[in-house]
Amino acid sequence: MQPGTPPLVNQLIDMALEEDLGRGDITCRLTVPEDAHSQGHLIAKQALVVSGIHVFAAVMRRVDPATRIHIEIGDGQSARPGALIARTDGRTASLLMAERVALNFLQRLSGTATLTRELVDALPPDATTRLVDTRKTTPGMRWLEREAVRHGGGHNHRVDLSGGVLIKENHAAAAGGVGRAIALCRQNAPHLLRIEAEVRNAAEFDEALLAGADCIMLDNMSPEQMAECVKKANKRVILEASGGVSRQTVADIAATGVDIISVGAITHSAPGADISFIIDGVTPV
Repeated sequence: MQPGTPPLVNQLIDMALEEDLGRGDITCRLTVPEDAHSQGHLIAKQALVVSGIHVFAAVMRRVDPATRIHIEIGDGQSARPGALIARTDGRTASLLMAERVALNFLQRLSGTATLTRELVDALPPDATTRLVDTRKTTPGMRWLEREAVRHGGGHNHRVDLSGGVLIKENHAAAAGGVGRAIALCRQNAPHLLRIEAEVRNAAEFDEALLAGADCIMLDNMSPEQMAECVKKANKRVILEASGGVSRQTVADIAATGVDIISVGAITHSAPGADISFIIDGVTPV
């Protein structure tokens, strides 16, 4: 386990390496001298926000603890096309065996951070609205993807199902309505937990407001509908907008006055960032 790396991340790294290395890198074994040594350069091929560079380094050191990594652009920092993100120094075969897994983590996480930053930058300059993630994360990678959202300037929603009460439409249907579901939660939930309810229209919003929800999620409403809910709420509850959020719509949604905008796409649909790892010529140790 790498020092300073959370145990869950080390488990992910080990599983990913086991998946990729199989019974060993046959190409390296056939083409790379055992004593060959190289330097590697990690290059941004697009404008991006770096996230996962320490995971990249942890993968490299997991394959070979003797590999040295010098980070030039850290997590949460922007990189221009052609920028040097990091340099590595180690056995050539070790660098090549670690390359794909290390890049898989870095590209995916930097893609999430980059998309998050684009949406945050699209908010009006004077907006107080928070952009947050959802639980629509890659299985096993939630900790890293939530961190990537923060690197991009976003914020995190509840970490898991125990992190807060969120009554969705299926919960409301099972309980007998939004108001009934809120009442049951208010009666039985610990007093420190906020109660949030998802609503799809004005009638459900009024029901949730009357029932005393702490937070109301406005699901797939138009900006006009959201603005009307903001007016009705009059700052009595936290309002979260969800659904239909993109670079083209996020500013209009924030302008309605909602407190939070949640976006599943920043974790489930962010394109991987374009990053290359290039090694120098081989030299014997």
